[in-house]
Amino acid sequence: MAPDASILSSQQSQEAEGPYTVRSRWRPLLHGVLLILLGFSLYLTTVVLAGFSRLIGSPFRELLRATLWYSGLPVFVGLCLCAVELFLLLPRSRHNRRVLFEDPGDRRLTVVLTAYNDEQSIALAVRDFKAHPSVRRVIVIDNNSRDGTSAAALSAGAEVIVERQPGYGRCVHRALLEGSRFTDTELTLLCEGDMTFRAYDIDKFLAYLPHADIVNGTRIVEQLRERETQLTTFMYYGNFFVGKLLEAKHAGLGTFTDVGTTYKLCRNRVLHRLLPVLEPSVNLEFNAHFLDTALACGVRIVECPITFHQRVGVSKGGNTSDVRALKVGLRMIIGILFSWKHRSGAK
Repeated sequence: MAPDASILSSQQSQEAEGPYTVRSRWRPLLHGVLLILLGFSLYLTTVVLAGFSRLIGSPFRELLRATLWYSGLPVFVGLCLCAVELFLLLPRSRHNRRVLFEDPGDRRLTVVLTAYNDEQSIALAVRDFKAHPSVRRVIVIDNNSRDGTSAAALSAGAEVIVERQPGYGRCVHRALLEGSRFTDTELTLLCEGDMTFRAYDIDKFLAYLPHADIVNGTRIVEQLRERETQLTTFMYYGNFFVGKLLEAKHAGLGTFTDVGTTYKLCRNRVLHRLLPVLEPSVNLEFNAHFLDTALACGVRIVECPITFHQRVGVSKGGNTSDVRALKVGLRMIIGILFSWKHRSGAK
């Protein structure tokens, strides 16, 4: 099936325009959800405080009673804003929308693996991806590893590039930049070198790609997740919550359940325009920043369910503990709600 000619001509004209422009708009669904959460949080907090006031006595009982009563106001306003988006704005934006089918033609791809002190796993990951028939080459971006990561990757047949600036965001940004430079492949597959992901999922990504510019993997499918992984129950549902917050911000542009996964397949022509507007200094929350910015630029993103396995070696990222994951999640929420201009520090 051939892609729509108007779609292709529009895309070709966009490619000549240079970097994307990040668009901002009024987001009633997001604001409505936040007001509803605020109202319920205020209500529950007041109920707890009122209970304590009955036990110890409090001069603020009238204030607590008034607060309990007025906690319904943000809930009501929030419901109204959600209704405006869901019943007025969203149906108009989806009017006459057709399902895109744009086959990339050449399905060969360049794989870029991020690595940081992954000597135990990187050779296994390189061999796994090199064995897939769609993979033309594997590049490992070594983010200043202090062990034998580079040597192990080279011995397994990968090209190795050392990114001297520390930080997950800088490593991922460099990986996408290097992968998209090749002219003999139109696709760049981003992944990690810790064996938590597998090359056989490439076939799933390629199946979804005709419908999107970027296919983002999601680990939030219970049947596809090994029992012992670094993704705890807290992180599992935390990713889901932030994904739904992102979905509310960009209502009508996609369904999102996992904002923390590295595994994704990208069209190079989209990366050429998207990379200049991304902020590499955003650290462990870079994947959420990537998705949020891409959606604000009008990039089409589709989620793809992928398998998730127990990693080989020791985790160094946001999955080392629930406490650290909470900090990363809060920075994701701040970025989605306010700005990604903050700096998150090194790895």
